[in-house]
Amino acid sequence: MTPSERAAAVFERLDPVYPDKRPLLEYSSPFELLIAVILSAQTTDAQVNRVTPELFRRFPTPQALAAAEPAEVETLIFSTGFYRAKARNIRAAARALTEQYAGELPCTMAELTGMPGVGRKTANVLLGVLCDRPSIVVDTHFGRVVRRIGFTTARQPDRVERELAAIVPAEIRTELSMALNFHGRYVCTARNPACFRCPIADLCLFEEKTSAPQTEDIP
Repeated sequence: MTPSERAAAVFERLDPVYPDKRPLLEYSSPFELLIAVILSAQTTDAQVNRVTPELFRRFPTPQALAAAEPAEVETLIFSTGFYRAKARNIRAAARALTEQYAGELPCTMAELTGMPGVGRKTANVLLGVLCDRPSIVVDTHFGRVVRRIGFTTARQPDRVERELAAIVPAEIRTELSMALNFHGRYVCTARNPACFRCPIADLCLFEEKTSAPQTEDIP
């Protein structure tokens, strides 16, 4: 198979395994997803989901968050790590959303990455989920899985994104990104990947595949 055919085959196998491909971050508006994705850097989605309900209760709009006192925001998001920088970024992003885009999330890579705290990964999440634009979302899980499968050897996220975009059909990029992310979380883990129950094991070039754990006979 060509790389594109193999990518399509991987998606065909994983699509029914992970039917719900929505982000694990909890949100009720584009503004909330923007802020949640910025906060998710260097922490878990679960941790972000613990702090955002109170954050959005106190600051339910971009205007409210932009005008918030830095210390109050820092206290609310402290547990996500790098809280000073994140507080600064989410307030600035809320201000940009208000002043430059009338509260509406822009839907181009250039506009999104021009906002404070928004890199390509964050922008691709927003483009794929909210703007229905084909996107390759490169996070730790995605990068690990595509290297093991053999789609790339790159470790730099920008290069991984370019190389995967070159072989993954546009119509499945966003959904495949999310499926591979979930697969990396639940099966193709960093340590002790469960290759013995992986639905794409025969399509994967990982040389250190694991076998099923042995159970002791019960006397």
